[in-house]
Amino acid sequence: MARLYNLVVDLADRPAAPVPAGIEVPSAGPADERTLAWIDECFGGAWSSEAHAGITVVARRGGAPVGFATVDPKGLTYAWLAGIARERNTGIFGPFGVAPEERKTELGRMLLSRALDLLRERGYARALIPAVGDERLVRYYEEAAGARVAEEFDRAKLTRAKRRVLVMASGDGSNFQAVVDAVQRGDLPLEIAGLLVNDERAFAIQRAKTAGIAVRSVAWNRLTETRGAYDERLLRAARADSPDFVLLLGWMHLLSDAFVATFPELVNLHPAFLPLDPQRDEVIFPDGAQTTAFRGAYAVRDALASSAPWVGATVHRVTNSTDRGPVLARKPLRVEPAEEEAALMVRVHTIEREIVRAGIMRWLYER
Repeated sequence: MARLYNLVVDLADRPAAPVPAGIEVPSAGPADERTLAWIDECFGGAWSSEAHAGITVVARRGGAPVGFATVDPKGLTYAWLAGIARERNTGIFGPFGVAPEERKTELGRMLLSRALDLLRERGYARALIPAVGDERLVRYYEEAAGARVAEEFDRAKLTRAKRRVLVMASGDGSNFQAVVDAVQRGDLPLEIAGLLVNDERAFAIQRAKTAGIAVRSVAWNRLTETRGAYDERLLRAARADSPDFVLLLGWMHLLSDAFVATFPELVNLHPAFLPLDPQRDEVIFPDGAQTTAFRGAYAVRDALASSAPWVGATVHRVTNSTDRGPVLARKPLRVEPAEEEAALMVRVHTIEREIVRAGIMRWLYER
């Protein structure tokens, strides 16, 4: 669908919606870590950080989350939140999702009703349901909540001109290839300014050449060049492409503080499920399991060595603290019994390609 719609609902009193049999609905509040991980597992990976920014009504069956509705998230900068969303009497509804096995029940309507009532209790006169991109959902909100279309957007215009991205990679480049393919299909409105590698043997080089993308190789010989000199040379090479943002896809070299300061729009793909709170050193998964937040170069190997039941992948902004930047998208992945690293990495790469696109689109929409 080429268009997005912002819907508005007047928050008048409404009859309480019944709770389906077997469902527990605790009091609304900040979503717990297990629920946030479940949201990422079920709904694509970009919603948990939005839910983390608001107040959430969670529905559980047998203690496990099966549906949620968030209201009043703070700090979001999506392009579609520049109009009605800024009016004082308007509260934001969403994200909102129901597990597939519950979608033929009344659970969704109950969560919608509870969330709208919560916005009214928080002093808002109307709710904004933003960025609805499916005509069936528009009709659902019209029928279930009396919503009406208030604003309409062309998806392509929301991302404005194509942004120039510099990709940095150190190895095979399968995720780089996925980005190239998406750009060529028109699925990602980007101009790939170039590929920067630090290993002349990286297969990503051949992928770039095949696609007609310029390559800069900046390798470091530790025997003949200081770390400081190399970092300066790397920074000059990146500046030469004048990118709007820099995307690290399997980049295996810790960047200098000067590099991070020069490119504040710096995004990394990390092969682990990282916590939304960058200060946390543990992460919780959809089934409630808790593991170390595996940061660093060998996250999957470290997870297997510790017998972790889950791994995952995260797209996050880069800061001066390694793998602790704000999360754009993430997804958990359960480890199969006796699974070896090579087989697990194949499955990790599959979810990496999903969340790279989600993370990039979020970055673009937040501009």
